[in-house]
Amino acid sequence: MERRELICIGCPMGCPMTVDMEGDEITVKGNHCARGAAYAKKEVTSPTRIVTSSIRVDGGVMPVVSVKTKQDVPKGAIWDVMQVIHQTRVKAPVSIGDVLVQDCAGTGVDLVATRNVAAKA
Repeated sequence: MERRELICIGCPMGCPMTVDMEGDEITVKGNHCARGAAYAKKEVTSPTRIVTSSIRVDGGVMPVVSVKTKQDVPKGAIWDVMQVIHQTRVKAPVSIGDVLVQDCAGTGVDLVATRNVAAKA
């Protein structure tokens, strides 16, 4: 049997949880809500993360714009997403919510701007 200790991020309580895995059976202890059990099972079977970073902006009043993946991506794809981010440049103006990269690194998840960057006058 494999055992993992996790702190839940499903709600503000931050419950310490113990996850026991034996074959296909997963047992979660310590969670105070159903979101905790769902988070723990997902974390031990197929962990995902939201990726946040910044992308260079050409012709903007700021040199970069903050970005994030629209949904979480598989944890193993984070470095591929970051490589795309580092290679990407966009032109100003940029608005919050603009899709700057579609299907980032083949994950099926778009990369979106999280702030406005106006064009230089």
